[in-house]
Amino acid sequence: MLTMKFGGTSVGDVPRLLEVVSIVKQFLNEQPVVVASAMSGVTNTLLETARKAVERKTGEVHNAVNALRDKQLHIAHELVKDNRRRAALIKEQQASIDELSQLYYGIGLLKELSPRSLDAIASFGEILSCRQIAAILEENGIKSKFVDARTIIRTDNNFGEAAIDFSYSNGAINAGISPIVRQGIVPIVTGFIASTDDGITTTIGRSGSDYTGSIVGAAVNSKEIWIWTDVDGVMTADPRVVKSARVLSEISYREAAEMSYFGAKVIHPKTMVPAIEKKIPIRIKNTFNPTHPGTLISASATANGHSAKTVTSIDDLAIIAIEGSGMIGVPGVSARIFSALARAQVNVMMISQASSEHNVCFIVPKKDSKESVKVLRDEFSVDIAKKIIDDVSVKEPVSIIAVVGEGMIGTKGIAGKTFDAVAKADVNIIAIAQGSSELNISFVVEQTNAKKAVQSVHDAFYK
Repeated sequence: MLTMKFGGTSVGDVPRLLEVVSIVKQFLNEQPVVVASAMSGVTNTLLETARKAVERKTGEVHNAVNALRDKQLHIAHELVKDNRRRAALIKEQQASIDELSQLYYGIGLLKELSPRSLDAIASFGEILSCRQIAAILEENGIKSKFVDARTIIRTDNNFGEAAIDFSYSNGAINAGISPIVRQGIVPIVTGFIASTDDGITTTIGRSGSDYTGSIVGAAVNSKEIWIWTDVDGVMTADPRVVKSARVLSEISYREAAEMSYFGAKVIHPKTMVPAIEKKIPIRIKNTFNPTHPGTLISASATANGHSAKTVTSIDDLAIIAIEGSGMIGVPGVSARIFSALARAQVNVMMISQASSEHNVCFIVPKKDSKESVKVLRDEFSVDIAKKIIDDVSVKEPVSIIAVVGEGMIGTKGIAGKTFDAVAKADVNIIAIAQGSSELNISFVVEQTNAKKAVQSVHDAFYK
C-alpha cells in the first residue's frame, strides 16, 4: 500500500482536485490510501465564523455558511456530471452544512465557545472535502469510499490537540481500511479529526492531517507515506531569503525534526513518530509539480556532498538574560528560572550559559517577553534586592539561525566555517548553543541581520 496525504492547497479548487484524480489514477497499482485536508482556507473560515456566532453576528454567520455551501455546489456541478452521483453528494454536503448551521445557532444562544465546540466545528472542513474527493474519483472511474477518521482513530479528550490512543487506533485503522483496499477501492480518510471513547469529535492539533497520514500509513504498513503539498520538497534555506536555495533529495528523520523546529517548511516532528516506529519513509511532493521526485525522509540519508544540509531561521523572538556574581556556584538557579517560566506557560526555545555561571540567557517568543521578565523579577525579587542577581534584561527582536545536518557530526571545522561566514557578513552573534549530538549549531542575532547571516552561511556550505 501507498498512503498519500493531500494538503489544503492540493485540494483547494477545481484544477487541483483534477490533479489529485490524475495522481491517484497514476498510482492505482500501488493500492493507494488517501488522507485529505479541508480545502485551503476553509478551517480558518469555520473557526472565525464560530467566533462571530458567539458575538451573535447572525448576518455574517449566515453569509459565511452560504458561501461555504456555494463553494461545495460549485465543485459538485463542475466535477461530478453523473446526475445520480451529484445529487447524492449534494444531499450529503447539505446535511453537513445544516448540522454546522445548528452548531452555530447553539453557540449564539449560549454565547459560549468551548474547545469541544471548536473541534466539532473544525471537523466539517475535512468531512466536506473528503466526501467530494470520493465522489470526484468515482466520477472518473476510480472506485473509492469516504472514511470518517472518527470511526477508526481514538483519542483522549484534550480538545484542540488530542493525544492518540495507538493501542486501539492501530487495530481499528487496519481493520477498517485494509479490507477496502483489498477490494480494489481507494479509501478517502478525513485528516485532522478523531473521536473519544464516547464518540465526541476531537482534533489532533497542528499539522493534524499530516499526522493522520502518518498514523494511517503506519497502521496499514504502507511502503511509503507521501505528503502532497505546494512545494517541491525540503530546501537548503528559505527561497525567499536565499535565491540559490535548492531542494534536498533526502534527509533523515532527525534532520527533519531539527529543521522543522527551527522554521523550515517541513512536516511537524510528531508527524514522523508513527512512521519512525515502523521505519516507513516519508516523501514530500508537490501537486503543482507532480513529476518532481520531492524529498525523501527516512532513517538514514546521504550527506549529498555537504556536511550541513540546511540553514533555517526563526524571527520575532526575544533574548532574556539573568546575570550576577552571586549566581556562581549556587545550585538551583536554573531550576527556579525554568519553573517560573513553566508556571507562566512560556516556551523556551534555546538556552545558553557561560561556564562561569555568571550569566544564563534563553530565547522565548517575543510575544511572551514581557510576561517572562515579570515572572522572573517576581521569582528573584529578594535576590535582586540583595544584589545576588543584577537584574533580568531583555533584548528584542532577535532571530535564531540554525545550521542542521547529520554530516556535521564528527566533522572538524563546521563551527569555524559557520562563524567565519557570519563575521564576513558583518553580523554580531549574541548567543550560541550546540547539543552534544553535533547535529545542530544554533546562534542568535539581531533580527535586522538575520537574512544576510542566513545567506552568508548558506553560501559557505553551498558554493
